[in-house]
Amino acid sequence: MNYQDVINEVYAELLEIKPEGEVANYIPELAKVNPDKFGINLLTIDGNNYGTGDINDKFSIQSIAKVFSLTLAYNIYGSSLWKRVGVEPSGNSFNSLSQLEYENGIPRNPFINSGALVVCDILFDTLENPKIEMLDFIRKISKNKNINYNEEVAKSEKENGFRNAAHINLMKSYGNIKNDINEILDFYFHLCSVEMTCKELSQSFFFLANRGKINDEEILSVSRTKRLNALMQTCGFYDEAGEFSFLVGLPGKSGVGGGIVAVHPGKYSVVTWGPKLNKKGNSFLGMKALELLTTKTELSIF
Repeated sequence: MNYQDVINEVYAELLEIKPEGEVANYIPELAKVNPDKFGINLLTIDGNNYGTGDINDKFSIQSIAKVFSLTLAYNIYGSSLWKRVGVEPSGNSFNSLSQLEYENGIPRNPFINSGALVVCDILFDTLENPKIEMLDFIRKISKNKNINYNEEVAKSEKENGFRNAAHINLMKSYGNIKNDINEILDFYFHLCSVEMTCKELSQSFFFLANRGKINDEEILSVSRTKRLNALMQTCGFYDEAGEFSFLVGLPGKSGVGGGIVAVHPGKYSVVTWGPKLNKKGNSFLGMKALELLTTKTELSIF
């Protein structure tokens, strides 16, 4: 498979499409991003990178980072993790409060905001310095010591994070948050503020395409890798997860910074970045690009 030729074809077709949607303006720092940026990068399990466009520009990965915190928590707590957060698709928006109240403070899955907040709370029980240790883990799997939080984005999210505050207070009232609310929110906002490029993100998700390993080091067991990929397949795009499965056919995770990561187990990890979001909060061009990629290669997990 000549992936570079396929990616070039995809990119050329996207240039003919006028992207719909808007950047995530409810987070002021994200509203400043150039809406016309786009990049796509694919990393095969034999270590070859293929890409085009703005693949070396850093952007806020936002909810994509929830995969990293979940990986770390899953390694520490194993299946006991699922006592406090579910594994079912939400069928609602990523910040739905009504569903959380209906289900007595137990989030449907770890990728909606409430679920990610619970995962952050769980990590607080074990990690001595959660923000530093989380960043160290991301640097390790991305093989890049220069990955950092964007403090301005974290501050912007904190100043406008009223709905997340509502989520965590509601869960606290049900006993599903154990630690200090403000510390958990600060950890969560920093997690979402991590900045990476398409190439760096491709590398950081490599282990999920490679049976949980980077080189010969196990990041996650084969069994847990399978389950995490399954969660991305069913829950990685909130109330558009079914559409992504239908059109693309790969496990993946999106973020309101315009990034999308997808994994083809045994073959590659691929990242797209296009800041304009559709009505569901997913990158308009990213969704189109990955649909074209799996259509042209005639390869998906199905």
